[in-house]
Amino acid sequence: MTPAEEIAESAITTAGSLIVQASAVVSLTGAGISTDSGIADFRGPQGLWTLNPKAERTSTLSHYLNDPEVREIAWQTRVHSPAWDAKPNNGHQALVALEKQGRLDTLVTQNIDELHQRAGSSPSIVVEVHGTMRRAICWSCKRQWPMEVFLERVRAGESDPHCPDCSGIVKSATISFGQNLEEAVIERAFRSAATCDLLLCVGSTLAVGPVNQMVAVAAKRKVPVIIVNGSPTEMDHLATVVIRGSISHALPRIVGAAATR
Repeated sequence: MTPAEEIAESAITTAGSLIVQASAVVSLTGAGISTDSGIADFRGPQGLWTLNPKAERTSTLSHYLNDPEVREIAWQTRVHSPAWDAKPNNGHQALVALEKQGRLDTLVTQNIDELHQRAGSSPSIVVEVHGTMRRAICWSCKRQWPMEVFLERVRAGESDPHCPDCSGIVKSATISFGQNLEEAVIERAFRSAATCDLLLCVGSTLAVGPVNQMVAVAAKRKVPVIIVNGSPTEMDHLATVVIRGSISHALPRIVGAAATR
């Protein structure tokens, strides 16, 4: 066993021990937990926005609302997204196992793919701070539909399908840059950080606010913080344990270590 492997095993053992002592774990997940399901992250070394900074325009509200070309690109991106065929991986399943252990209280996610729910996480504990890509919303009348309703129209030849009721602009029910977060959702996320007895951060660079400040809230309370990610994060200095590597390999080992104690 190499020194790196020894360190990883030691960190996993420590993380498992911390989870065993907890009864109200909160997990904060980011795009990195879904990369092994075939969904690229955004800011990682091979992230969508890292490789193509212009792609970020489709996720900026002002560009989306004011530029029909941006909307057309966004609709094509949605139609061809690998997320529609993606399956939950072992990382998602590990959090389901943690919930079944009776330890996972709240699952706050920055992801919009709903893979946590598809893996079996109880919808009642999942807090989607950035919304969901699986629903569409009219920006004018606020009516919502399953996203597939509009994807079918795009496949049939429409480049920028509008609302069938009021002809307003339609976007995914996700939070774009420049769009206000749902106050009640953010309040629930921070309330969980203020009451948990362990914070488990998985697959996030912890660069996007305000949700990344959940780490600071927990750390200030002297609550253990475990960070599992493939690359360094902006909050590593606040963590009790930092584990690097494939999330779909590391997270099941951590939860498994807790289950055997």
